Amino acid sequence: MTSADNSAAADRPTSLSTPVSAGIVAALVGFTSSFAVVLTGLRAVGASPAEAASGLSALCLTQAVGMMWLARRYRQPITLAWSTPGAALLAGTGVVVGGWPAAVGAFVTVGLMIVLTGLWPRLGALVSRIPVPLAQAMLAGVLLPLCSAPVVALAGSPEHVAPVVLVWLVVLRFSTRWAVPAAFAAAAVIIAADVIGSATSIAASDLVPRIDWTIPHWTWQATVGIAVPLYIVTMASQNIPGTSVMASFGYRIPWRASMTVTGSGTVLGAFAGGHTINLAAISAALSASPSAHPDPKRRWVAAFSAGCSFSVLALLATALATLVAASPAGVVETVAGLALLGTLAASLFGALQHASDREATVLTFLVAASGLTFVGIGSAFWALIVGLAVRAILRRQSPALPVSDATG
Repeated sequence: MTSADNSAAADRPTSLSTPVSAGIVAALVGFTSSFAVVLTGLRAVGASPAEAASGLSALCLTQAVGMMWLARRYRQPITLAWSTPGAALLAGTGVVVGGWPAAVGAFVTVGLMIVLTGLWPRLGALVSRIPVPLAQAMLAGVLLPLCSAPVVALAGSPEHVAPVVLVWLVVLRFSTRWAVPAAFAAAAVIIAADVIGSATSIAASDLVPRIDWTIPHWTWQATVGIAVPLYIVTMASQNIPGTSVMASFGYRIPWRASMTVTGSGTVLGAFAGGHTINLAAISAALSASPSAHPDPKRRWVAAFSAGCSFSVLALLATALATLVAASPAGVVETVAGLALLGTLAASLFGALQHASDREATVLTFLVAASGLTFVGIGSAFWALIVGLAVRAILRRQSPALPVSDATG
């Protein structure tokens, strides 16, 4: 072997290890920073602890398979994720008529709508006509009670919650990316200490990976109250921004294939309790940026590596869900609330940056945050209806504004 061959051999592991490690980091950050939100949302709409754990496993598996297939097929760092804003929406919606099976039916409906979006561009165009400030205001209103949870928990159980918040704050000073995972690590230590100190027994069978299948049931309340808002939030807060993030790095997402894969994955995962998978936005930047690999044609390895990592994390989902169920009051809610602070800030900024829509967006925010349920339908749907109605009325009554003023 020549010296040139030795040099090439020495460089080869480095060129591979960079995208592989970037994919592993993307998976770990994505999982640890928001899995508590997913469990909270699934439990809120009626899932048992075992069904919520199954849903978490299903989300990991479906996005892992979809990610690996898309990345290898199109040689792009196409990263998938579960819908964290969607899980937050579920947490604010609560149990609907028909209980957990009806929620699963709504998840199936969302998956079919996502597939249809890829096959029928006019549906995507219709979604894009929903004013972004209203969609952001609806999401912000849903997030507000969840983001307030750390404050309430700190007052009720300071000995358990304060260390989590303190760790989050210290790490946030140096790394935004790792602040929530660090908070989760602190929470895990507190949970373990509490389980040992209280002599709580956890059966070994509760730590073994398992899938609980649910036969879906469809009710109009679940379709209107869960499926429609979940679809809108997923498209507006995940799929469309995810496409924009990838475009900023020079990649053109294969839209029809991505929607078909994520929609089909959502349908299949729904039977096991998963709510929605979609294009990633934040973790997409971790895999698609130059830090993953200097050569854009090699960054697809990062997304493939993230998919492999999520397939491994799926095996840990049941054990993590079991430990979460045994946690002291307020600890998990604190981690979930801290994880959503950034999303809340971005939603509030997006909702209020256009002065011409502020009355409508504020009312949308207030209705969504109220948590009201009317005729079996949650506040997210009614917030959007109120916001659209108020916006239409005020725009008819107001004199026409120059384009530059109307758009802010």
